[in-house]
Amino acid sequence: MGVYPTIEILEKGLVVPSEETPAKEIWLSNLDLLATRHHTPTVYFYRRPFNDDGFFLPETLKASLARALVPFYPLAGRLVSGADGRPWIRCTAEGALFVVAKSESAVEDFGDFAPSDEFRRLLVPCVDGADEADMPLVLLQLTFFRCGGVCLGTAIHHTAADGLGSLHFINSWARITHTDTQIPILPSVNRTILRARSPPSITSTTQIDCYTTQSTQSAPSSTNPPFTSAILKLSNHHLSLLKTTPNKNNPKPPLSTFKAVVSHIWRSACKARGLDPSCSTRIYIAADTRTRLRPPLPDGYLGNAVFRTSAKATAGEVLSELGAAAKIDDAVKALDDEFIRSLVDYLEEKVNDVGLRKDGWVMPQTDLWVVSWMGMPVYDADFGWGKPVYMGRACMQFGGLAYLMPSSPEEEEEGGVSVVMTMEEGKMGRFKEIFYEDIGSAGSAHN
Repeated sequence: MGVYPTIEILEKGLVVPSEETPAKEIWLSNLDLLATRHHTPTVYFYRRPFNDDGFFLPETLKASLARALVPFYPLAGRLVSGADGRPWIRCTAEGALFVVAKSESAVEDFGDFAPSDEFRRLLVPCVDGADEADMPLVLLQLTFFRCGGVCLGTAIHHTAADGLGSLHFINSWARITHTDTQIPILPSVNRTILRARSPPSITSTTQIDCYTTQSTQSAPSSTNPPFTSAILKLSNHHLSLLKTTPNKNNPKPPLSTFKAVVSHIWRSACKARGLDPSCSTRIYIAADTRTRLRPPLPDGYLGNAVFRTSAKATAGEVLSELGAAAKIDDAVKALDDEFIRSLVDYLEEKVNDVGLRKDGWVMPQTDLWVVSWMGMPVYDADFGWGKPVYMGRACMQFGGLAYLMPSSPEEEEEGGVSVVMTMEEGKMGRFKEIFYEDIGSAGSAHN
C-alpha cells in the first residue's frame, strides 16, 4: 500500500435509534466471549454513478441508520461487565458512532485493496483505549474521495456479532436506505439457546485440544512477528484445476471449492516457509454453527455462532497427494451438534481465558488460520447506488491468516475466489510464486 494524503474529519457524532427500543440486558454466550474482544474492521468501496447529486448523502445515511438500529437495538448499546466479571450487553440506545471524512485520494489509489494497518487507520474509526462502558459497539466512517467515490469503513464489536450477524446489519441498513422498506428477516437477539448445559457434559472431545494449545504454549510476553498482506485471485479455471484429482489411474470425486483452496494454501505455505517434511504443522478453520446445531439457530441470529476446528499433519503429509484435503475433511466431519454442545460446556469455566481468543493468539510460523466468507452476502450492501466494487478486511492480525472471499462484482467472471493472505515478512514473495506455479503443475498433471 502506498502513502496517501491524510484524511480530514468533517463531522463525528452518535446516531441513536429512531424509535424507543427495549431497555434490557443481553446475556452473552460462551461463543460470544470466545470471540476477539475488539471491533472487526472492514471496508466497502463504491464508485460514484454518473451525475447523481444524492450519492451517499450523510444525512440520508444517518436517517436510515437510525431506523436500522431499532430492530438491531443491541448494537446501539454498550458492553459492560457483571459482578462476576462476565461481559454482557446493556441496551442503552446510546447509538453508533458515525464519522464523515474526505480525502484527496481516489479509489484507484488503493490498488487491489490489500489490507494494512494504514488502511484501517485512514478509513475505519478506532476507539482503542476508550472505557468499555462508553465504547460504541458500531463504528462507521464515510470517506469521500476526490474522484467522487466513497469508502464506508465499518467496525462492529466481535462480542456483539460475528461476520454473518454484522453483514445482516449492514445489508439491512443498505436495504432501508435503498428501498425505504422494512427488512425481510428481523434479527434474533436471544442468545440463551447457546447456554451451557447443567451440569456440563463434555462427551465429544475430538477437537477440544485446538482450544488448549495456545493457552499452554504461549508466554504472556509473546508477540507475533511482522507480516505482509496480499490478495491472490483464483479464476474459475484455477479452481477447476485445483478441484480435480491429478492421478488419472486412481481418479476421485472433485474436491469442494473450500477444501481445494484451503489445501492449496496449506501446501503453498509449507513450501514457502521451507518446512522440513517431518515438521508438524496445523491449520485452524473457523466454522459456523448455525446449521450444524439441532435444531438450527433461528434465521437472523444476532450473536456469535462461530467456533474453530483444526487439522494437524507433518509437512510431508500435507504435500502428499490429497494429504491436506483428507486431513481437512476429517476435521470438518467431526463437527456436529454434540461437539458444539460439548465445546460450549468446556468453555463455561474458561470464558475469560485470553489464550483461547484470537486477540491473545500467537501464531507459530508453522501454522495457519483460515476464515471463509465464501457464500456470504459480502457484496449485497447496495445503498441505492450500486454494489460495492470491493469489500473486505481493513487490516489483518498476524502472519499465516487467510480469508477466502467471493470475487468482486467488477471481476471479469463470476464464481472466482480471492484469497486475502498474510505471511511473515520475507516469505510472501515466495508464497505467491508457489501459489500460482503449483496450480500450473496441477494442470499439467491432468493433460
